[in-house]
Amino acid sequence: MFCRILLCCVLLLTVKSSVQAQDTLHITLQDAEKQFLEKNLQLLAEKYNVSIAQAEIIQAKLYNNPNLTLSGNLYNPDRKKFFDVSNQYGQYEVGIQQLISLAGKRNKQVQLARTNASMAENAFFDLLRTLRFTLRSNFYQAYYLQNSMKAYEEQISSLAKMDATYKDLQQKGLVTLKDAVRLRSLLYSLRADRTNMQNQLNDLQSEIQLLLQNNHAWFVLDMPEDAITGIPEIRQTALQSLVDSAYANRQDLQLAQNNLRYNQQNYNLQKAMAVPDLTLGANFDKRGSFVDNATFLNVGIDLPFFNRNQGNIKAARYSMDQTKLLVQQQTQAVENEVQTAYAKAINTDKMLETVDPAFRGQFEQLLQAITDNFLKKNISLLELTDFYDSYKENMLQLNQLQNARMQAIETLNFAVGKTLFNNK
Repeated sequence: MFCRILLCCVLLLTVKSSVQAQDTLHITLQDAEKQFLEKNLQLLAEKYNVSIAQAEIIQAKLYNNPNLTLSGNLYNPDRKKFFDVSNQYGQYEVGIQQLISLAGKRNKQVQLARTNASMAENAFFDLLRTLRFTLRSNFYQAYYLQNSMKAYEEQISSLAKMDATYKDLQQKGLVTLKDAVRLRSLLYSLRADRTNMQNQLNDLQSEIQLLLQNNHAWFVLDMPEDAITGIPEIRQTALQSLVDSAYANRQDLQLAQNNLRYNQQNYNLQKAMAVPDLTLGANFDKRGSFVDNATFLNVGIDLPFFNRNQGNIKAARYSMDQTKLLVQQQTQAVENEVQTAYAKAINTDKMLETVDPAFRGQFEQLLQAITDNFLKKNISLLELTDFYDSYKENMLQLNQLQNARMQAIETLNFAVGKTLFNNK
């Protein structure tokens, strides 16, 4: 029994220490993006692919190495001597060869390497676009969840005090059990809703921690009051200008275009590979040829009777035709994403425009007034609970609407490939 109690105490201390290890940090979206760019391991790892591709350009520029051959006498039976390579009696041969690439193969390989490096950069910036969108989207969602939880906390705090008062009054017979239970059930319902929100917030916090590579901090998200009003008017921007901007900035589209360029260059290279390369060489033979100290010039080339690289040329042409279709598909997808995101942003913007900015403050003042009047018995418990339900639903919907607008704006920025609408 004592061991169980001791074990429980140790577990409690462990949980307490782990909770304390989670520092609470106030952070703005700008600070979060700065930490993300500096610390995100996935982004840093992807950046190495760019360096790898650039190193391959250096490799493609290098010329073929010359080949040197040496051949010497292993055993001279006349003189009964091993390794007899002397000038007077020995024998040895020296040869050197150099492979010369024809049909511009080297330049075509350099072009391929450069296009591959551009594709690596496209992949890096597209990953940056995706992760940055995830960070900003999670930030806004977590921020408005925090706002909703604050509204719940105010209600829970007021109801907890009233519940304690009603419990004493019910024990004294001054209020009915029905009213006391009804009030307590409302309190329990609010606490259950707040717990669900807390769980959602925990999931978002976990994703933000992973993006910022900081598992030891619990982030309290801060946002300026003019974060929404300070964003440029979306309806003043023409849809076609956004589509044109997406064509210029979407890295996944540029990746598809560079992939087409890569396949076109590979097709040219495969046609060049059908041209045999030339081998030039020179040989010196001490005394193993028709005369002593014989010298030779060697020229070698494959005869393209059978293998003219026909299969690789045909495969490269098919890959080029296939990639052309993929570029068209990606172009249409980009335009469709921009149009959809633009429509959603306008719809949420119009909806939020109909909400009075002073509505939240007025509702909160009314909540306090309703609570005071209930304690003074000027209104009934039914009226109180109805108002609390209305307050909860309206505050939640207001935060959801504001979050929906920010999500729509971020989705539009993501579709365009550039942050055109920002609260900075």
